[in-house]
Amino acid sequence: MKFIIYGVRKDEEGYAQNWSKENNVSVKLVTDLLNKKTVKLAKGYDAIIAYQQLPYDKEIFTSMKEYGIKDLSIRNVGVDNIPTDVAKANGVRITNVPSYSPNAIAELAITGLMQLLRRTPEFNEKMAKGDLTWEPDIAHELHTMTVGVVGTGRIGRAGINIYRGFGAKVLGYDIFRNPDLDAQGIYVDSADELFAKSDIITLHAPATKENYHMINKDSIAKMKDGVYIINTARGDLVNSKDLLAGYKSGKVAGAVLDVYENEVGIFNNDFTGKQIPDPTLRELMAQRDILVTPHVAFYTRPAVRNMVDVALNSAKDMVEKGESQNEVKF
Repeated sequence: MKFIIYGVRKDEEGYAQNWSKENNVSVKLVTDLLNKKTVKLAKGYDAIIAYQQLPYDKEIFTSMKEYGIKDLSIRNVGVDNIPTDVAKANGVRITNVPSYSPNAIAELAITGLMQLLRRTPEFNEKMAKGDLTWEPDIAHELHTMTVGVVGTGRIGRAGINIYRGFGAKVLGYDIFRNPDLDAQGIYVDSADELFAKSDIITLHAPATKENYHMINKDSIAKMKDGVYIINTARGDLVNSKDLLAGYKSGKVAGAVLDVYENEVGIFNNDFTGKQIPDPTLRELMAQRDILVTPHVAFYTRPAVRNMVDVALNSAKDMVEKGESQNEVKF
């Protein structure tokens, strides 16, 4: 059995090599992304393991069929950049990593929020100038506030546990209600109700047509004055220009953004000495109380190891058994 992994980063190499030794499976590591040109490297292998934000070329799947490779095992959750109809037509089955570390994402969300509530950006700005005064930057206490959680899957529930640990009141909205949380009475009946009642809104919903730009000028208008908005889920959930307008007007007190709607080709690239090629992102990053990170909420040692191990295990199951619990059905 032979596997090839595309788009391998330095932080993934050790985990892949350890898995190879433990499972006695040959694994070739390739730093190039998977595309219509590099797919030729997979000839003679039994499965492809990949991770990338860029779209997967349709030609990849015709080549896989030609090479007799029936499994593409991705090291992430989303398949929105995969032409699934083409994969299916060429007999290629897809597995993903449904959950690599819910706590990693939830912890980054609360880390950013606490910086905003305790006015860390303001004090950092003042102290850099030698100003060690207190006023007017008095802080909030999370236990006095209401947190609205949009999406109560694994990550949303991890967040709920953290917010409850601080003593905050938690509301939830999800079209698929978790029975345990439903029994606790945390759900509201609509996103609009959650927006109206929450001091903090944290997004943990998938990117669907229905959820596109759920945070926009109209939904922001329904929120409390001084609301905080957190998005560590998908960039397309937030209309970035409307968020900026809400912040500049004072309606939105601050935001934590680990994702951005036009991040592909920008995040995880080095623009040192150059201008970031997106004016809206540059403007977001320039605001004192909008904290932007380049899609790194998942980027922890446990999560990266899980992404590698689960993807390889799924590929092994597909080759040996013809099935995997992580197969994406489409």
